[in-house]
This record gives sequence, C-alpha cells and structure tokens, in this order.
Amino acid sequence: MTDAFRSKLNRFQLVCLVIGVLGLVASAIGWFVDPKQFFFSYLFAVLFWLGLSLGCFIVDMIHQLAGGRWGYPTRRFLEAGFMVFPLMAVLFIPIFFGLHHLYPWADPAKLAAEPALRERHAYENDWAYIVRQVFYFFVWIWMAFSLRKYSLAQDRTADAAPTRKARFLSGPGTVIYGLLVTFASIDWIVSLEKDWYSTMFGVIVGGGQILVALAFVVVLLTVFRRQEPFAATVEKVHYHHLGNLLLTFVLFWTYVSFGQLLIIYSGDLPHELDWYRHRIGGDWRAVVGAIALFHFFLPFFLLLFRGVKKRVAAITTLSVLLFVVHIVDTYWLVMPTLHQNGISLHWLDFAAPIGVGGLWMSYFLWQLKSAPLLPLNDPGMQFAFVYVKP
Repeated sequence: MTDAFRSKLNRFQLVCLVIGVLGLVASAIGWFVDPKQFFFSYLFAVLFWLGLSLGCFIVDMIHQLAGGRWGYPTRRFLEAGFMVFPLMAVLFIPIFFGLHHLYPWADPAKLAAEPALRERHAYENDWAYIVRQVFYFFVWIWMAFSLRKYSLAQDRTADAAPTRKARFLSGPGTVIYGLLVTFASIDWIVSLEKDWYSTMFGVIVGGGQILVALAFVVVLLTVFRRQEPFAATVEKVHYHHLGNLLLTFVLFWTYVSFGQLLIIYSGDLPHELDWYRHRIGGDWRAVVGAIALFHFFLPFFLLLFRGVKKRVAAITTLSVLLFVVHIVDTYWLVMPTLHQNGISLHWLDFAAPIGVGGLWMSYFLWQLKSAPLLPLNDPGMQFAFVYVKP
C-alpha cells in the first residue's frame, strides 16, 4: 500500500467517524422525539451492520476449513469485518432500554392480555434477553479474537501451527455460529411478533449474512486491487471464484426464503401467515418485488455467465447491488411490525444506519490498517496466486 493511498484511507476513516457520530447524535435526538420509531430504526441499523460482521466471521471460518484461492486476498477484509464485534456489542446496548417499545413480551399491557406471551415469559423477558445477548457477544468476540490472533501469529512464523489452530477452531465454530445466529435471530426479529414461528428463520438470516459479506469483500477487492500487494497478485480467477460463491448463496438464500413461504402458504398456517400478511400487503408488495428481482432473479441470471464473473466492473456493480438490496431486506424483516398498513419512511430510518455504519466503517478501517493486507506464511499461499484458467 502506497503512502498516498494510506493517507486517503486515513482521511476516509476520519470522514466515516464524523459521519457516524453525527448520525448517532441525530438518532439520539430522535430517541426523545419519537422513541418507538427510534428503537425500530436503530434495531434495523444494528442488525444490518452486525449481520455484516457475522457474515465476515462465518465466511472466514468456511475458508479456514475448505480452503480456496478466493479466500487469501479477502482474508484481511473478513478479519477486519469480524473484529468490529466489540464496537457492535457497545452499540447494541441502547436496545436494552427500548425493549418495551420493540417486543410485545416486554410490554406489560400486552403481556397481561396475551396468554401465549405469558406461557413464554420465562424465556422471553427483559433480563433473559439481556443475558442472552451478553452471552452471544462474549462467544463471538472470544472466537473472533482467537482467529485473528492465530492469523497474525502465522505472519510471524513459517511453522503452520497457527493455521492448524485456526482450522481446529473453525470446525466447531461454524456449528456454534449456526446455533447462536438461530437463537439470536429469534430474539432480535421473530419475537417482534407475538405469534410467529419458524424453524428456518435462522438459516435464512445466516444465508443473508454470508451473501452480504461476500458482496462486501468483492467491492473491497476492487477498491484495493491496484494497490500493492494486490496489484501483482489478484487475477480475474479470484473474481470468478467469488462470483461462483455469490451465485451459490443467492440460490441458497432464495431457496430457504421461498421454501418457508411456500410451506406456510400451502399449509394455511394462521400464526405464520399473519407475519407475512403485513409484509406482502399494501406498499410492502413493491419492496417484496424489488427484493425478488434484485436479490434473486437479476443476480442469478447474470452470475450464470462466466464473462460477468470475470469482468471486474460487472461483478463489482452486482455486488454493490446485492449489498444495497440486503439493507432493504433487513428493513423489510423489521419495519412491517411497526408499519403494518404500509411503508412509512422516517428520517431515523436513514440517520440510524448511517450513524452505525459510519462508526462500523471507521473501526473496520482501523483494524484493516493494523496488519499486512495479505496473510503471510500461510501454507495455502503458495497456491493462492498461481493463475490457472478456470
């Protein structure tokens, strides 16, 4: 990385920090003006950016286990992404003060009126929710710091022991990720509704996190590709492999998302249908149509072509599109609970994600600059940048 490019990164990091602080200050004002809207907008913002960190986390572990040429030029992007966990843990704290605005089980009036909520109250209550979030973040942060420690240790030695340790941790780590994301997605999103049940919801959320993380690292690889050490190492084959992964998880996310809807719709399940009723009715139909078009049909069609996956501008543009549409998808998961009669955009819906995102990007860049942009001494590096025409 040249000094000029590092200077640009420093300026961009500062800009992100300022934007993040201003966005959160504006959001804090919204807390006093319209607290219910603030907590829904803030939950949406935190879930998207936390989901990006979780996606980086699981994608890195997948590469540790499965290998692949695509993972070496993107590893430090992934590591910097999941090293934002401590910041996200701090940014999650305000949600604890608005549980009664968000969740029916935290509202005394609704709890008293709904027998179903009272039956689940031993699990769904304020302190149980807080304890679970603390546990989730503790596990994620511990595993993230361990993976980062092993990666940086491998930079300092030719012995492959740190890589073996990272691989050993990634095996159970992928299982732990799946379990915790399943329970966390129930806490964060499913319990926004008093009657909503899904055994596939955690899989849908996890698939979306992986997809947005892959899209994110494709964009970053393009931003950095003309800088050393990427300029002499990154080839179109890396984009081609990343494009194959994008196609895979576009299909996977669509399969589980549509499969859930199909089973619920064909089974005429009343409680589950109620969750969809105010997400596919009224103005929300346009959002569903946009998600279907830009989160599946268009990416699926384009990623079938090798030329698109090997053309840097094309796959980067498609990755930006997937990243933006995933923001919309996260909004669609959260906001219809508040606005059941149709879309009602509020300025907090922009201030909160911009504020959280600004701090996320600033922290991410700080972590990214703290280590070499390519992993050193990893045993797989000898195969990572040998060009073989796919």
